[in-house]
Amino acid sequence: MTTRRHRRLAAAAVLSSALILGPAIGAARAADGGFPATPGAPGVGDAVYPNLGNGGYQVERYELDLKYDAATKLVAGHVKIFAVATQNLSRFNLDSFGLGITELRVDGSTEQYAQEGEELVITPEWKIRSGAKFVVDVSYTADPRKIKPPAGGWVATDDGFATAPQPAGAHTVFPGNDHPSDKAQYRLRITAPAGTVGVASGKYVGESANADGSTTYTYETVNPMATELVQASVGDYTIVHRNPGAPATDPVLRDVVSPARQPKVDAALKLTKGQLDWVEQRLGKFPLEAYGILPANNEAADAFDFTGLETQTLTIYKPKYLEQTEDKIGSHMMHELVHSWFGNSVTPASWSDLWFNEGHADYYGLLYRYERGWPDSRGYTNMVDRMKYTYSQGDLWRKSSGPVAKPNAQNLFDNQRYTGGVLVLYALAEKVGQEKFAAIEQAVTTAHRNSTISTDQFITLAANVSGDATVRPFLEDWLYGTKTPPMPNHPDWTVIAPTAKTLSTVDLRSDRRAD
Repeated sequence: MTTRRHRRLAAAAVLSSALILGPAIGAARAADGGFPATPGAPGVGDAVYPNLGNGGYQVERYELDLKYDAATKLVAGHVKIFAVATQNLSRFNLDSFGLGITELRVDGSTEQYAQEGEELVITPEWKIRSGAKFVVDVSYTADPRKIKPPAGGWVATDDGFATAPQPAGAHTVFPGNDHPSDKAQYRLRITAPAGTVGVASGKYVGESANADGSTTYTYETVNPMATELVQASVGDYTIVHRNPGAPATDPVLRDVVSPARQPKVDAALKLTKGQLDWVEQRLGKFPLEAYGILPANNEAADAFDFTGLETQTLTIYKPKYLEQTEDKIGSHMMHELVHSWFGNSVTPASWSDLWFNEGHADYYGLLYRYERGWPDSRGYTNMVDRMKYTYSQGDLWRKSSGPVAKPNAQNLFDNQRYTGGVLVLYALAEKVGQEKFAAIEQAVTTAHRNSTISTDQFITLAANVSGDATVRPFLEDWLYGTKTPPMPNHPDWTVIAPTAKTLSTVDLRSDRRAD
């Protein structure tokens, strides 16, 4: 994800956070179940977003149905959540905000629920034993026009919608366990009115015509996905296949674009195949089932708070951005493509670990830029000079935005997590050498594929693969220290001292248009 401001969910004043009671339990039945049970926690304790996610269960699979009504511009949603309890549950929560809940069932039984802020609190009639599997069905309505970025996860368009859930907007699209630590499989069914097409993350399974003239398109994930990476869209689209007839082991390459826009952006979309070849030489085979680009059908300046966002298997972009020449967009396109490895396949375990995926995406995006001789936004044409400049900003950034791996909700998407993350990776490569650095990268993408990684796990893996016990304190200093450590092999590099004057000039905005 790029150029993203902090999502202030509370700012969506148009949405009610009042207590809403669901249907009462029908016949009274003994509910103690013969075992003690306690409520699941209303959050997973994330240091950046403490109330995101939920305790007491893990989701194995979502089956999400979204039907768009062209007349009302509303979405009728239904999600079936297949979960397993991790404790004896007397009640549990789903993350949910701005959705009009119409019915909720647990294992087929209508249950009592309450909307409390951004939490849907569910009290089932029967306790759920630890280790037991259960299914939650929720039917609801949503208005994409009211919960768009940065407050929510929808991108409203004249002909439908798209989704942009990162970091905390998925639960404005569907109720769930909205935290990257709980990756799951998905079946997504998108019902689009006549004249439009439905697309989603994952692999195309099929489509069926409906009596009202609409068509339902079904997609299934092959690899697990975090809630913040879900893409679902309806619009006047054509699907352009880039590698028809490729072996089944290759990812499906397809772009989703409006016919009217295609001539303006096709040159950019055709770049993906060459970019994929470049990155596979460095990171190995593409780790997901599909990849492509979706220039969303909305020209409004306030429709997005990002330039591109790595929604899994189908990256969403501001549409006009891709009308530029390759030297203006190629590095950014590489950034988003690299997220397929770092961020999607290997997902940060918490939002404090964001530097991991944004730093890696920027690292390879900059390498790709400099190999082609494209100057960056500051005029640098090679990594050494850019890192020397970034190093000079180190203490200013740590003072203004905290250590690289210790963000808060206000500065999460500052450049400290982006180019600051690149500087950490550059320092690691300088310390262990390029050969061992490449081995660390390979170990990360292999050992943690289809899973998550914490900063501590990355440090441990880097120390083990390098065979150097000093790598652990080295990386801990770089990632958590309040002062910028010395750069290996560059004793002449210096930092600017934080003073009132120098701090007043710091610019931490992450502008992915430039880099």
